Amino acid sequence: MWLATTSAAAAGATLAGFVLPKNYKLGFLAMMLWGAAVMIFIDHILGYEGGQFLEKTTDGMIKNGAGLGVAMLAPVFIIWIIAVLIENLKSPSHSLGLPAGRQG
Repeated sequence: MWLATTSAAAAGATLAGFVLPKNYKLGFLAMMLWGAAVMIFIDHILGYEGGQFLEKTTDGMIKNGAGLGVAMLAPVFIIWIIAVLIENLKSPSHSLGLPAGRQG
């Protein structure tokens, strides 16, 4: 199930990248999410022993597959938010709220 949640988040970030402004760095977010989806897919293929391919439960600490998917997405979104904040702080026009040519 964590493969489905990661793939859905990756598709959503990709679609949002076409609609929202570039300063949100959605291409970076989509790249991280698609990379995670590919890694999870390969892990599923290599560990497949028959039965259901998308499992709803896990054997780990987090028993719910969807909950595991959300837990796996949290660090990705945190890294993305930090990257967006850093990019916005670097931009000279955003630092003091002044036009680019009038900063102190």
